[in-house]
Amino acid sequence: MTGLDTDVAVVGCGPVGLTLSILLAQRGHSVTILERWPEPYTLPRAVHFDHEVARIFQSAGLGDELPAITEPADVYEWRNAEGTTLLRLGRDGPGASGWPVSMMFNQPTLETLLEGRARHLGVDIRRGRDVTDVRPHSAGVTIVAGAEEVAASYVIGCDGANSTVRALVGLPVAELGFFYDWLIVDVLLHEDRVFDPINLQVCDPARPTTVVSGGPGRRRWEFMRVGGETLAELEERAWELLEPWDVRPDNATVERRAVYTFAARHAERWRSGRVLLAGDAAHQMPPFAGQGMCAGIRDAANLAWKLDLVLAGAAPETLLDTYDQERLPSARQAIELSMELGRVICVPDPDAARERDEAMAPLVGPEPTDAPPLPGIGVGVIDDTSPYAGSLFVQGTVDGRRCDDVHGAGWQLVTAGPDEIELVPDAASWFESIGGRVIRVAADDPVYGRWFGEHAATAALQRPDFHLYGTATSPEGAAALIAHLRTRLATQPTREGALL
Repeated sequence: MTGLDTDVAVVGCGPVGLTLSILLAQRGHSVTILERWPEPYTLPRAVHFDHEVARIFQSAGLGDELPAITEPADVYEWRNAEGTTLLRLGRDGPGASGWPVSMMFNQPTLETLLEGRARHLGVDIRRGRDVTDVRPHSAGVTIVAGAEEVAASYVIGCDGANSTVRALVGLPVAELGFFYDWLIVDVLLHEDRVFDPINLQVCDPARPTTVVSGGPGRRRWEFMRVGGETLAELEERAWELLEPWDVRPDNATVERRAVYTFAARHAERWRSGRVLLAGDAAHQMPPFAGQGMCAGIRDAANLAWKLDLVLAGAAPETLLDTYDQERLPSARQAIELSMELGRVICVPDPDAARERDEAMAPLVGPEPTDAPPLPGIGVGVIDDTSPYAGSLFVQGTVDGRRCDDVHGAGWQLVTAGPDEIELVPDAASWFESIGGRVIRVAADDPVYGRWFGEHAATAALQRPDFHLYGTATSPEGAAALIAHLRTRLATQPTREGALL
């Protein structure tokens, strides 16, 4: 754009900022990333993502690499101090998105792949840039990093829980009041060892403890601070706390140990004019549901296609008002689920722990149960008169390959009906202009066939973030969905109270 250095400036070069940048660059937009640290962070942090996030990474070009850098996690078990099971979550096999329901990974390994993909697409990554000011103007936003200035159409703050961008534009934060101190110890075992279950919470009031995979070849232990011990004392006790697990200096290497305060909070608004937030800058949650990074990657997928349409002139800027309108309820529920799970394990009182055990243990069945699903999109860019609008759509296979690898991951009108869907030329041309494709799948496909049968539909209009715009039961209904979408994007209203 005239007078600007880049279409989008992203502050923060973590998984969220990189994923957002890749999704935008793949759509032909110029992106500059400003990162305060001069070198990539080489120690583990996030360790889990789910099937939906795996599909987003697939859409970012990492589908072939994911199996080698992840470890599927089929069971997540919660036990009391005596070893009695209180909760067993999980499911074997693929989730709706065509990937394992849960996957464990090492964040630096993932970031290396993401950064390589971003650079391949021409994303300008500038490290050692500490942002000091954000200056909106008529053409966009100028972001200041010391003596350097970058003018962009939009600025996205992906700069973590202590977001500088969020502070500079004054977006308020809601504190939900859930704070506990834990010691995180990431370990490289010298020999392979099988852990059953792969992920475990030990709900022992004497020392609540987490034991999970850290990705292939890695394990993570987390120990809650109890009694009157100081943070320094807790960190110094790392090897002592690992000893009961047969983890010692002679058979393991501690890769990272750090004391971390789990917190629950979210920004009340994620947009101020042409400045938006994503990832931990927008929300922060305890780790017990494994949704912290996942929520940020969902932010990136939601925001990328909306920025794409706005930058391309295919939708008004008010489309961006739907970003936090759609994402905040899901992020808030992920925070609340994390807090609920945290209330199960963060119980240092023996009597309260005994009451918890007596209430939960009788409810455990012989098989794991699915974790509670996150909500779909209730209000936003959907046909709210259409059944199942806003829910997550499935990904099946085509000739043995995941569907998105064959057809791409933009707008998809997927049909399994007996009749061809033929859009009139004007509608077909418009749909193609926003990256849309009409895809026909086999009615007896084990994934799509089951989905369409269970949902009494023959066509589904899927958004680029894999949520449904709506469904139809006939070719005419499918064509009407496209017409409805076209009108919806052209007439996006301004949300009351939005800052434009």
